[in-house]
Amino acid sequence: VIPAPVIHIEGYSEDSISFSLKMTTNIKVSGYVVNIYWTFDTHRQEKRTLTIEGEKSIQKVANLTAHTPYEISAWAKTELGDSPLSFVHVVTSGTRPASPSLKAKAINQTAVECSWTGPRNVVYGIFYATSFLELYRSPHNTTTTSHNVTVLVQRDEQYLFLV
Repeated sequence: VIPAPVIHIEGYSEDSISFSLKMTTNIKVSGYVVNIYWTFDTHRQEKRTLTIEGEKSIQKVANLTAHTPYEISAWAKTELGDSPLSFVHVVTSGTRPASPSLKAKAINQTAVECSWTGPRNVVYGIFYATSFLELYRSPHNTTTTSHNVTVLVQRDEQYLFLV
């Protein structure tokens, strides 16, 4: 039986989490697959996947959001197959940034200008879809460090936008 890997949180800050991975077995480990999940505005679950080579590993994941719950899951790739999943939860420190105030204005039938307020020097994600279900499951999206972006949409459709 292949055991699940041990995920240990080494530390965290406002914008990063450090963790270690190890196996409590003599089975040869070739690497790990790690998923980091978080929820964006209660509508959209985001995920970042890391593929890590080697048996033991300390990783630092940066560019995270302050005071946000993150779930880290991992499994090991071994000579006998994949291990079961392990999970840990951690909340980054600090104060969560205020939600941006979004304005969306149609430029023509296929372009919408989105603009918002918020802090500088951060990355914003713009998500849009024609229904709440699509906005939750598989929205169109783009990222930018500015405070406005023009998105192209299908004509004769109504869209929901989040930033």
